[in-house]
Amino acid sequence: MAEMHNNRILLESGTNEIEIMEFTIGGNLYGINVAKVKEIMISEPVKSMPHAHPAVEGIFKPRDSVLTVVDLPKYLGVESAKGPKDIFIITNFNKMFIAFRVHAVVRISLISWTDIQKPDKTVSGGAEGVATGIAQCGDDLVTILDFERIVAEIAPETSIQIEEIDSLGPRTRSEQPIWVAEDSVLLSKMIENSLKKAGYVNLRMYPNGQELWDALNALREDTDLQGQVALIITDIEMPQMDGHRLTKLVKDSRRFQKIPLIIFSSLISEEMRIKGRQLGADEQLTKPEIGHLVDVMDHLLERAAKAN
Repeated sequence: MAEMHNNRILLESGTNEIEIMEFTIGGNLYGINVAKVKEIMISEPVKSMPHAHPAVEGIFKPRDSVLTVVDLPKYLGVESAKGPKDIFIITNFNKMFIAFRVHAVVRISLISWTDIQKPDKTVSGGAEGVATGIAQCGDDLVTILDFERIVAEIAPETSIQIEEIDSLGPRTRSEQPIWVAEDSVLLSKMIENSLKKAGYVNLRMYPNGQELWDALNALREDTDLQGQVALIITDIEMPQMDGHRLTKLVKDSRRFQKIPLIIFSSLISEEMRIKGRQLGADEQLTKPEIGHLVDVMDHLLERAAKAN
């Protein structure tokens, strides 16, 4: 087994860099953010489970915990026999540990988010949103898979639940402008629908931090800033500009630093929480806790109103 240590990730906060673990399936190169990887290990025998999703291979127990194994080649529609040299990538995000079967792990590359482009929707056999980006790693093009989307499709109950908004009780409609940076097409729509149900109807959705930052800088100097953007919500993992870099730019700006900013990500570990705090994030929340997000939004907006 090879344990991954999160202190290697984003060695300097806000640098807009990412470590990509490259792996192969059917001779094609794919990638995952090292921040999502707990460890890698040689594949082990797996116990099948009845009535599971077709891509769920079963379960195994590497130590004291039982982990679900997802057959990533099967999910991607790649016909291949399971081999003794296959690799399990053990991931940790959204407060879950899941093993993904792949054929081989190649290397880890440190690149800039600017080297990652948003893919065409036909990438990987037409499964819309299965790839979150195409990365240039040296001479190779690597498809960065949207593991959050994969898990959300296999087990919808583990993703954002719009029903959580109902537990908040009666809500009033708010016209305060909320800007959201989220690259996953699926999660962006879930967040948008949930916030609208919570009464936040004035939303501007951006597919990455760069586009949100460009829109901020396009605001006129004499504009009523709070009337244009009352609060920012950002993911961490995004092509072109990640959420940590966006947070640093906003909080280092004399003009924008008072805008409340929430990091809403599947990657909120203790190490990531320290980084976000150093960069000036007002709050940091773990997906998929959408009800908690709304509570925090209410609090930050109320505090900002009193400050003004």
